[in-house]
Amino acid sequence: MIKNFPVECTDEELVLACQTGDEEAWSALVARYQRLLYAVPRRAGLNEDAAADILQQTFLKLLENLQKIQQPAQIHAWLVTTARRETLHFLRQRKKAPQVSLDAAGEGDESKEHKFPATEPLADEVLLEMERQHRVRTAVTNLDERCRNLVNLLFYQNAQIPYSEIASILGISEGSIGPTRARCLQKLLERLNKPPERKI
Repeated sequence: MIKNFPVECTDEELVLACQTGDEEAWSALVARYQRLLYAVPRRAGLNEDAAADILQQTFLKLLENLQKIQQPAQIHAWLVTTARRETLHFLRQRKKAPQVSLDAAGEGDESKEHKFPATEPLADEVLLEMERQHRVRTAVTNLDERCRNLVNLLFYQNAQIPYSEIASILGISEGSIGPTRARCLQKLLERLNKPPERKI
């Protein structure tokens, strides 16, 4: 049984550990995917409470079907598909979008309340972009602490932070930020290009 679950653990390792009843593995799996899955109903136009309910329902479905998962390395696709189905079910149950389709931006729905705006890409393209963002966030999480902190300060803040302030926060010289950033981005690129591990 895996202990402490380092961030580089594969999906397969986490799911197999979850199937043995390991609560740490379950917490790690939820933390890894909750942001991506929460975004599915939000992009369909649902409010925060509804999205939270769908997120909870998605993980409940996983818990109910955990022992039936035969391809644990593919849990990412299973979770996204389940979140989409739960979102569609929610919309239909509320009778606000009887013809809504997460694949065709709600063609035939007269209310338009849950249609994607005309300027938005189709849902499959939206999900692909969300999944790319998820891959990048996961890769950033897997960086060493120094690089992870630097990347977060440079690229994940609402407002651009001056180099002088970044240097003060990280306890490094301002002149070293550029070279360190280059090395960290190279590490990030290597992780993104690395094929996923498949362990049994």
